[in-house]
Amino acid sequence: MNCNQLIRLAKDWYTRVEQETMAPARMMEFIDRHVKDCPTCQAEAGLTVEIEKIREYVLPESKIPKAVRERHQKPTPEISPEEHNEITPDQTDAT
Repeated sequence: MNCNQLIRLAKDWYTRVEQETMAPARMMEFIDRHVKDCPTCQAEAGLTVEIEKIREYVLPESKIPKAVRERHQKPTPEISPEEHNEITPDQTDAT
């Protein structure tokens, strides 16, 4: 990051997140807002990659946007019941 103001603000905001006086999502909202309005941040190539790394570190899994989570998730293997574990009508208890 080349923007000293963003670095200073992000450190301050992260301290507040650790102290639980600021929500992680709010911190990321402030970072996004700063980048949108800052000419230094807008001119920096690769800043969005750095911000996404911060977002993944700061936000809990449930707060990361679904589209971002889906890019990083590997497909889960398909689970199907095994044939020998299935219950057939003649195996049920007749009491």
